[in-house]
Amino acid sequence: QVQLVESGGGLVHPGGSLKLSCTAYGFAISRYRMSWYRQAPGKDRELVAEISNGGVSTDYVDQVKGRFTISRDNTKNTLYLQMNSLKPEDTALYYCKSHGAGRPTYWGQGTQVTVSS
Repeated sequence: QVQLVESGGGLVHPGGSLKLSCTAYGFAISRYRMSWYRQAPGKDRELVAEISNGGVSTDYVDQVKGRFTISRDNTKNTLYLQMNSLKPEDTALYYCKSHGAGRPTYWGQGTQVTVSS
C-alpha cells in the first residue's frame, strides 16, 4: 500500500526544537521531489520547504529560513524537517508530500506541532 507516514510532532516551548520524519511505504522517494507543508487553524495549507530528488537543491518559505532544515535519506526512504528556534506561529499540522513530473502526488496524514509556553 502506498502511503507517507509522518512522525515527530509534539508540544514544545518557544525557542525549542523538533525533528519531523516522513517515511514512505510502497514506493521509492528517490524518484520524487519532496515537500513539507503546514496548515494552521483557520488558515490555508502553505508550503514550508522543498527538496530535490537527490537532495542537492532546497527551498524555504521566508518565515522559516535559517530556522528549519529539510533533508532526505533515500536509502531509508525518509524525509526530515529539523525545526529550531520554534515560535508560537509555527503551530500547525505538518504534512509531507511527494511529487514529480509525470508521477502521482502523495500526501501524508499530518503530524501536529504545537509551540506554546
